[in-house]
Amino acid sequence: MKSVYIYDTTLRDGTQGEGFQLSGLDKLRIARHLDHFGVDYIEGGWPGSNPKDVEFFQEAKKLDLKHAKLAAFGSTRRANVKVEDDAQVRLLIEAETPVVTIFGKSWEMQVTEILRTTVDENQAMIRETVAYLVKNGREVIYDAEHFFDGYKDSPAHALATLKAAADGGAACLVLCDTNGGTLPKEVMEICAAVRAHLPGTPIGIHTHNDCELAVANAIAAVDAGAIQVQGTINGYGERTGNCNLTSVIPILQLKMGIEVVPRLEELRDLSFFVDDVSNNPHFVRAPFVGRTAFAHKGGMHVNAVQKLARSYEHIVPASVGNEQTILVSELSGQSNILLKAEQMGMPIEKGAPEAATILAKVKELEHEGYSFEAAGGSLELLIRRELGKYQKPFQANEYHVSFRQYRDGHAPVCEATVKLSVNGEIELTVAEGNGVVNALDLALRKALMPFYPEIAEVSLIDYKVRILDSQDTTAAKTRVLIVSSHGDKTWGTVGVSGSVIEASWIALVDGIDLFLQRRLKAI
Repeated sequence: MKSVYIYDTTLRDGTQGEGFQLSGLDKLRIARHLDHFGVDYIEGGWPGSNPKDVEFFQEAKKLDLKHAKLAAFGSTRRANVKVEDDAQVRLLIEAETPVVTIFGKSWEMQVTEILRTTVDENQAMIRETVAYLVKNGREVIYDAEHFFDGYKDSPAHALATLKAAADGGAACLVLCDTNGGTLPKEVMEICAAVRAHLPGTPIGIHTHNDCELAVANAIAAVDAGAIQVQGTINGYGERTGNCNLTSVIPILQLKMGIEVVPRLEELRDLSFFVDDVSNNPHFVRAPFVGRTAFAHKGGMHVNAVQKLARSYEHIVPASVGNEQTILVSELSGQSNILLKAEQMGMPIEKGAPEAATILAKVKELEHEGYSFEAAGGSLELLIRRELGKYQKPFQANEYHVSFRQYRDGHAPVCEATVKLSVNGEIELTVAEGNGVVNALDLALRKALMPFYPEIAEVSLIDYKVRILDSQDTTAAKTRVLIVSSHGDKTWGTVGVSGSVIEASWIALVDGIDLFLQRRLKAI
């Protein structure tokens, strides 16, 4: 029997966060992924609250979950209404999920001022709703909303509401820090008081991140005896979010020795999957799963990691599906260059003059405004050139861009002309695009396609512009970062110039150039 269970509420509480939206199909896809990963409970939503949740629970009946139990979420019956006559409770039954999670009011102020009912009626609402759902064959989890605030106002009242849920037959009493304002020490003390008052009744924890303490509070509750942790993937949720399961799960499993999921090494994939499905950018600095979680930049740090990884890494990155990243910048030492070259399959001997030359070039370019941290493709081209492992696939000779605005209502036209040569053969092409960068990209590809048709498989997936030295206003330099992809491979390239068009051209050419370098090497 497990000592701690993971309850995921991404599909319900997560969707209350700004900018986090899921279709019914999205929710089904995430539910399957969560089940494969190995969470114990998946909260699907509130049956009947909106068309998407109606669709989800209809389709969810066909889900063949191997590990997780699906939960429907709702509230206690309304005040002064028989539980069997409450339409919302009936919808919870009709969802046909093995688990039903209901919330009730633990804070006396909420009972009298929000529900506008009596303390006794509130406790009856909790007890009778739990009992009715249990009678209908459901495992019932009771979420004690605002429990910590309620306990701090009136311990007797808050504990009495838990007793009502326990008397009704709730399988677990989940203490909710709904406003996110409780401190870890308070969580431990109050959880201990609940366990002393209701010995033998399992408790869980549901925390919000308003004080940046949701994960810490969940860990404090587990230390105090909680056997269920509720949260969301990547911490999505209302206001500042919920307890982040991508942090709390590895802490429980790797730091505390509590086995909670069978496939921890797939954590990063799950994190990215949820971001991708919800169309949100991934937080690069996220603990455990972020791109920079195991990134090393300072020369002394890299030198140490090269000798002993755990000198600057608190866990093995692969244990959560991540990897060590060596950044190369003006702060780098030769160790950064040596490790980066080795990762690229071009090892350099320690002390070799090429390493010093590459490092000097990197520092010179970064002084001009280049940044290679997110532009590994441009860095790889630089290393290839210095090591004599570069084959020039084409010569970019000229380019021209024009933008025409019409007064007769005709849509604006952006046109790019590119002239290049491949093995002495000249190619001149023209293309129209949706903006300067798109037109240049299309013209460059059009010119190269007769020689390298495989570039049709390369996609430009991200484009970012940053103004450097903004005090120079219109004379300031511009840095452009472009991310390209081919299959599951991505690479970044960078260009810097006083002209955003020139900076974009440099990054575009490098992106295609690197793809062809790798193809030529494979051939």
